[in-house]
Amino acid sequence: MGLISNGTTIFDAGALDSGLAKGAITLIKTITLSSAAANISFVDGASSVVLDGTYKEYIFYLNNIHPASDNITFQFNGSDDTSSHAYNITKTTTAFNAYHSESDGEASLGYRAADDLPQGTGFHTLSNQASNDNDACLAGHFHLFEPANTTFVKHFTARISGNNEDNHAQDNYSAGYFNTTAAITAIQFKFGSGNIDAGSISLYGVN
Repeated sequence: MGLISNGTTIFDAGALDSGLAKGAITLIKTITLSSAAANISFVDGASSVVLDGTYKEYIFYLNNIHPASDNITFQFNGSDDTSSHAYNITKTTTAFNAYHSESDGEASLGYRAADDLPQGTGFHTLSNQASNDNDACLAGHFHLFEPANTTFVKHFTARISGNNEDNHAQDNYSAGYFNTTAAITAIQFKFGSGNIDAGSISLYGVN
């Protein structure tokens, strides 16, 4: 639908306003662990991190996140205070997942009521029962929309794939909003207990 006869797009041909967002993404920062760490944090203005009004959407890509402990949750929270890094923003969240066992003996799709946060300030669980087997890891993406907006709440969505401690493939979905009109200036990822043993997270801005 968006192609012109010579094969260029309507964006390339200048048929649309040049100021229109085209969805291009820009790598801002990749944090790769060289040794175990309690968390991975992205703070606006620190260590070349941009998490402000420069972009309307930010995407965190999680790659091969391996826990030091077994059968634990993987979580996130946000902060609007870069001076004290208090990760305790009030949020309302929802979650569901699908899983399937290696043995083909179990499979399910269900709402994760225990992982809801109705106006809670704690960390939200993106994935549960993560395995620390040598070949186990989590991977996925977390989207944050207009964190610098000071008129509306800030929405987020996430999809995390992983293998749990019972050798199930899990597909985890989360969504919700930070119930604040203050700008969100930092995001932190961590396991419910123990360290992140290995992995990397890349932050992108979407034009």
